[in-house]
Amino acid sequence: MTFNDTLPDTWTGRTDGPNPQHALWHSTIRPLPEPEGAPPGVALLGFASDEGIRRNHGRPGADGGPDAIRQSVAGAAVHDEHPRYDAGDIPVTNHDLDRGHVELAAAVARLSKSGHLPIVLGGGHEAGFGSHRGVYEALGDTSPAIINLDAHIDLRDMDEPTNGTPFRQVAELVGEQFRYSVLGVSPPNNTRFLFDSARELGVHITTDDQLAELSPARAAELALQLVEDQPHIHLTIDLDVLSAAIAPGVSSPAAVGVPLAHIRAICVALARTGRLSLVDVVELNPELDVDNRTARVAARLVHEIAEGYLGTN
Repeated sequence: MTFNDTLPDTWTGRTDGPNPQHALWHSTIRPLPEPEGAPPGVALLGFASDEGIRRNHGRPGADGGPDAIRQSVAGAAVHDEHPRYDAGDIPVTNHDLDRGHVELAAAVARLSKSGHLPIVLGGGHEAGFGSHRGVYEALGDTSPAIINLDAHIDLRDMDEPTNGTPFRQVAELVGEQFRYSVLGVSPPNNTRFLFDSARELGVHITTDDQLAELSPARAAELALQLVEDQPHIHLTIDLDVLSAAIAPGVSSPAAVGVPLAHIRAICVALARTGRLSLVDVVELNPELDVDNRTARVAARLVHEIAEGYLGTN
């Protein structure tokens, strides 16, 4: 792909003043035409796809998610001088998800090799396979440990890729390196086949009720324990892990969900390890959102992950 040499119009908002102390995302973010020549930082990369959701009989509209997240994070205050970049979007057109995965993997690999932390904005969770393949290639066929904050296990075995298959695809790609933990799983929304598949693949599962019984700090400790011996971490956040009251703008809103405080604590703790290699924030559907609630939550998570990660560098 060709990376951005200009910023999209989504990066707009009020300006409080001209000094660094007045910095906001929209006033400091830079385009990224050449990742290799830019000082390492956080790079937002949109995956404008709802093809996987459509194939999985979900509700379309998530291809508008990347811009909705950008618009919501644009006004967030920046409290450091580390670089933040917008690397543009990879659209999935003509229902060609395979091509989208190839292009996403290539873009993530290039960002990663250039020292940036890719934060992939979705778009459906089908992004998880393409993004992981990219960082896997960038790390010399080394697979990061995956922490998936999600109501769904996403190990479906289907005839074609969907937003329910990404981590089965990753397992097939990386073989014995597969290290996968899912926190926030909703048992009524996952079949016995999926739980059996997870057990066969050595997947750690914590349900939504189990996670909610913990304090936010203890939930963060659990996530850290799951990756304590891993040098590279792929944090992937499906916004349907949150309750529908907090995140209504998703294809499959959760009746129960995990408290936002727990999700924030996990994200910040993992970011502060300095070992994040890849982040996905996916499944935002602005057509289904209510007063931009879900977009605002996604933006807050992106902001806090970026701030936590950049503070370690």
